[in-house]
Amino acid sequence: MVDLQCFRDLEPKDKSVTYTSQHVSYGIPIPAARRIELFSAQEFEAFTEEWALSLRPDYHSVKRFAGSGDQGLDVVAFISDDTFAGGWDGFQCKHYDHALYPSDVWVEIGKIIFYSYSREYSPPRKHYFVPSRGIGTTLAKYLASPDKLKTEAGKNWSTHCESGISESRSIELNGEFLGYFENFDFSIFSSKSVVELVSAHSRTPFHAVRFGGGLPCRPLAETPPDDIASTESRYIQQIFQAYTDHVGTSVVQLSDLSPRQDLQADFLRQRERFYHAESLRNFSRDTVPQGTFDALQQDVFHGVVDVCESAYLDGLCRMRATLGQSVQLSISASPLCSVITSMDKQGICHQLANEDRLLWVRNINDG
Repeated sequence: MVDLQCFRDLEPKDKSVTYTSQHVSYGIPIPAARRIELFSAQEFEAFTEEWALSLRPDYHSVKRFAGSGDQGLDVVAFISDDTFAGGWDGFQCKHYDHALYPSDVWVEIGKIIFYSYSREYSPPRKHYFVPSRGIGTTLAKYLASPDKLKTEAGKNWSTHCESGISESRSIELNGEFLGYFENFDFSIFSSKSVVELVSAHSRTPFHAVRFGGGLPCRPLAETPPDDIASTESRYIQQIFQAYTDHVGTSVVQLSDLSPRQDLQADFLRQRERFYHAESLRNFSRDTVPQGTFDALQQDVFHGVVDVCESAYLDGLCRMRATLGQSVQLSISASPLCSVITSMDKQGICHQLANEDRLLWVRNINDG
């Protein structure tokens, strides 16, 4: 008889987790490093393109090799504008269903050695393997010991490199080339862990949309300077035209509003709103993919343009009605929705006015 005392009641629990509404809606989040392991080849390709952008601050330029016959080149980071002659680092991106084996890299090492020997390019300063599932134990040991890596590369040359480097010829390890191989600096070969990839990718505008987790905290908006910048000229001109239309006397500069403290205060508010929208534009450049802010502007435009083009007593009434409509807009579809404020929406209206896409005072010829 089976001893029933060997059984216990089922008690699913994880005391380390506090569940939220997000868990109910989307399930338990998958850690970014684990998610990379689940990427398809196409997803990993897109991810590495995004990740490579994180390299740019440390190099003169970063390129992706796109020609036929890669010669061991994938992502190439140049140290100066002299390209290969000025020094470079290589990053070989690998998508496999397993942690990287030595057999996965012998031919790549062989290409770097052979094509630098052939003077197709100078040897890289460093050459990193960038795998989707990390480095296996054996390869990690080889990479940590350059002499061992050289010995094993030599042993495996005939089976992996001799016919794998070039489709048109066999590359034998002998003669002068053997001497080059023996003197080659194998310490240049290293790897990037999946954790390192995630950390670097977090510094790109693609991280939040690929892995979730929300946007970083947004910095405070810049306070408008006393002097009006050249980039503000058109929307401020439009505001002054709206004031002129409202009060019936010419307003071409702030001092013309000296009798009207209410309009002076209104003017300061409008500039503050514009600078809020500009700060959002700058924030978007570092945190979301290119074009996200332009799409938001387009949504705001279509949300307010019909209101803007309605009939009003004067231009100031039109401007205020348009800005009021912008505050009511739902922007939940935008990747920036979690950081957008009412002032941003109003400021975007001034950005659109700065480009004459919105007009506060309409001429007769405008219809």
